[in-house]
Amino acid sequence: MGRIRSSSLYITFCVIFSLSVAVLADGNEVDDERPFTYSPDAEKGPGKWADLDPKWKACANGRLQSPIDLSDERVEVMPKLGTLKRKYKPAPAIIKNRGHDIEVVWEGDAGGAILNGTKYKLRQCHWHTPSEHTLNGKRYELEIHMVHNNSLGHLAVIGVVYKLGRPDPFLAKLLDTMKAHDHNGNHLGVVDPWEIKFGSRKYYRYVGSLTVPPCTEGVLWTILKKVRTVSREQVKALRDAVHDGYERNARPTQTSALEVYMYRPPN
Repeated sequence: MGRIRSSSLYITFCVIFSLSVAVLADGNEVDDERPFTYSPDAEKGPGKWADLDPKWKACANGRLQSPIDLSDERVEVMPKLGTLKRKYKPAPAIIKNRGHDIEVVWEGDAGGAILNGTKYKLRQCHWHTPSEHTLNGKRYELEIHMVHNNSLGHLAVIGVVYKLGRPDPFLAKLLDTMKAHDHNGNHLGVVDPWEIKFGSRKYYRYVGSLTVPPCTEGVLWTILKKVRTVSREQVKALRDAVHDGYERNARPTQTSALEVYMYRPPN
């Protein structure tokens, strides 16, 4: 693990983040999977995303692309990041099948999180199988992305990765509704975001991009260090629910020199 540096490191990170969000022109993920695929060798696969739409050039030319490998040797410990502050609350939500993933969208005020001193509201969450981010080169079975935005429209995503093991309680409540292939969404009633368990105060932080087209940069990423568990049946349910060809909906890790920081509580 990298050594703790002076406060100048924290100031540098804040400057990088400020410059990055300035280029955030279109924070919306593609909502229809037909224009792209995840198959590595396909004509519309990840290596060709930038050729499919002029607005997707960042997928090839961007310098802050996600996902990445979160390896110990690239991480700098930054205590000033502080404890992750969550202010979530139950709110009405719907579940949508976007073809390339399953998404839960909060229609009411589900609260949010305070990141770098800024309030971000929780908008939706979705899953990738296998995980998109890797930890020290290891790819896990699943990753959830909790997507937030602030009053200026800047995006922040909190991610949790999962290995096979005990069922995930949050997914357990959604299995029955996952089977419905409804692009417009099915009402879930009130959903409490606190049911998405973190289980650790340690996290990674970096500035990257969306992991689907248009690969927009300036996204503030927070990835929990703790690897939680999901059952084999739950992973299968997610893969069975999406459209054919999108069962493995993870973008390959991107090679970059992005600065990655980590918060861990003082001993």
